[in-house]
Amino acid sequence: MRFLTGLLTVSALCSLILTQTSLTDRKAPLEHNQHMSDFQVFEFRRYAIKAGEREHFAQYFESYFPEAFQQLGAIAAGSFFERGNQFGFTWIRGFHTMEDRAVANAAFYYGPVWKEHKKTLNDLMTDSDNVLLLRPLSPEQGIDILPAVDPVTETNGAQGIVVAQIFAVKANSVETFAKEAEATFASYRAVGAREAGVLVTLDVTNNFPQLPIRTDGPYLVWLGIFRDNKMLEKEFAPVAERSLSSLSATGLLRAAPELVILDPTHRSRLRWLH
Repeated sequence: MRFLTGLLTVSALCSLILTQTSLTDRKAPLEHNQHMSDFQVFEFRRYAIKAGEREHFAQYFESYFPEAFQQLGAIAAGSFFERGNQFGFTWIRGFHTMEDRAVANAAFYYGPVWKEHKKTLNDLMTDSDNVLLLRPLSPEQGIDILPAVDPVTETNGAQGIVVAQIFAVKANSVETFAKEAEATFASYRAVGAREAGVLVTLDVTNNFPQLPIRTDGPYLVWLGIFRDNKMLEKEFAPVAERSLSSLSATGLLRAAPELVILDPTHRSRLRWLH
């Protein structure tokens, strides 16, 4: 299923604007850094792009959309090429609350920026429905929103490597598995990984059903940032491989963990910062 292409009625649009204004007023006293923190809802979006078009898709995406999301109170927390999958473009979008998710998505997908560029982007995608709706495991384990890539001081764009380890957890076992897995995550940090978040399935009704989300959870997603391939392959990979048996031995997983290696696109916020 592609992105929605319908238009709002005038009355519905007015209602959206009023609701968005209310949200803005409610957050007005907050400092700037608070606007850029406390995101409690995340979409982990994995797209399939037509052969040979992934770089083009990323250029369009980064040219038109990150600031548009930010203006609506959402955030493009990171965007990546999935290593080993020539069609894979992954990005993470954050919202402060589920209510904000519905308002921001409606304002964007019925708004002028998407209206102008939707055909170009839709024509480059073959699938956009592989989306996990997630929340931080605890309020402190959400994704820290890093500063935007500086076009003057970061002329080479975002650096480093991001890893997402996705665990398919048995029903009603997420909290228990998280406790069992903490020793593994500590071992990742010990070899230099910068833990970027621990997220779990947000089990709520999809309040913007025009954008489907997966319902085959629960999942736990560990995110880490690495400086370079040497750190990834020499330090992290052996530890991750050794941990598989102990994680499987918990009896709390429905399938083997999936390890997704993500190379940041040029403007990805989630990246290795010195």
